[in-house]
Amino acid sequence: MKETIIIEKEKVKKLKNPAVVIGLPGIGLIGQVVSKYIAKELKAKKIAVLYSPHFPHQVLMTKRGTMRLIRNSFYLHRGKKRDLIILVGDIQAMSSQGQYEVAGKIIDYVSGLGVKKVISVGGYSTGTMVDKRKIFGLATNPERISKLKKYGILFGETKGSIVGAAGIIPSLAALKGMEGVAILGETHGGYVDTAAAREIVKLLSRYFDLTISLKRIDERAKKSEKIIKKLEDEIKKNLETAFGQQGQTVSYIR
Repeated sequence: MKETIIIEKEKVKKLKNPAVVIGLPGIGLIGQVVSKYIAKELKAKKIAVLYSPHFPHQVLMTKRGTMRLIRNSFYLHRGKKRDLIILVGDIQAMSSQGQYEVAGKIIDYVSGLGVKKVISVGGYSTGTMVDKRKIFGLATNPERISKLKKYGILFGETKGSIVGAAGIIPSLAALKGMEGVAILGETHGGYVDTAAAREIVKLLSRYFDLTISLKRIDERAKKSEKIIKKLEDEIKKNLETAFGQQGQTVSYIR
């Protein structure tokens, strides 16, 4: 394999005003958790698979005793008013060249299906623990920001840069006349943040008018929060014992 390829599982018939949600592994694994959860809850159908030489040279072993290449998979949910494509991925490309090549293939494929709106999901690392996660947004079209703010997305409150697919894909999509939006969940960044993912699933459900049960992700979020809180308390206790730093906030967990 010399370049990224997309293998279609079936020929997709004409879609209704389709949009795509990109959820690949990144900070807090928020994008991956969101895309997997939405695809499963909507019982979305797998329509295509992407393989790339820019992914690590390894295969995944399954519980059934088989093995498979690392991949990104496209799923389709046909809605009443709008169809939704969901990209679920095992991993992102490992180099700058790979990021652009894979992103280009993704954009070409969804563009061919009539997609005009590209929404990527990722995490925004603050290095601190918070009870209520904020959701930050960035858009390629400033005229869309006022509408997106109505869903509780905060604009203009982030700084720095977005590394990887969450920024590259919507930005490149804009060069093809598509609307690009990045939605980033506030997170510590040092662990899988299911609670932040839950907030984005809830937001996307409202935005796309989807009926998605939050029961399973609520349960997972509560369990993960208990584990993180316990870990935070243990680290804080150890710091207080060793250095007498009572009352200080623990902001680093790895």
